[in-house]
Amino acid sequence: MTTTTWHWVRHGPTHQKTFVGWRDVPADVSDTDHLARLDAHLPQDALVISSDLIRCVQTADAITNTRTRLAANPHLRELHFGSWDGVHFSEVSEKHPVLSRAYWETPGDATPPGGESWDEAAHRVHTTMQHISRQNAGRDIIAVAHFGVILTQVQMALGVTAAKVLAHKIDNLSVTKIAWGPNGAQVHGINHLV
Repeated sequence: MTTTTWHWVRHGPTHQKTFVGWRDVPADVSDTDHLARLDAHLPQDALVISSDLIRCVQTADAITNTRTRLAANPHLRELHFGSWDGVHFSEVSEKHPVLSRAYWETPGDATPPGGESWDEAAHRVHTTMQHISRQNAGRDIIAVAHFGVILTQVQMALGVTAAKVLAHKIDNLSVTKIAWGPNGAQVHGINHLV
């Protein structure tokens, strides 16, 4: 088995003040200086893939340049917040005090109404990452995705609980680098800003 290195890039900011999961809202990609630094930092021969949500597609468009682009993948979407999507955090905690606390404080099988649990999202993303890695073994892959998606992969790579991984910050336009090889995963940086 050869090593496949994933460069997880969180999409540009959305400036939303509510839950944003599968709701399709655009990214602000106006910081061309930051995007240029990001482009220069990432390997030029890498493949580029993104979630199919517009905020990731727009961010990937801004950094692809001459790199080969793979089709946008719906399995790399953000956590599915169900009926919480588009609702302010305080309103969710008022309406679902026990469930919303469980979702963030003891993530695992707690599921928002009409959405998916942390465990379901982590399985979805990790299975997709493994499939793409098998198809592109030995390559560098730039994946433009979301806060939750990136954290599921940090969790898998570090072998920690979801509650522990949620302590990590993942800023917009940051890079989290994880290499998957014969001896498992090596995390080469979390939330690196260029």
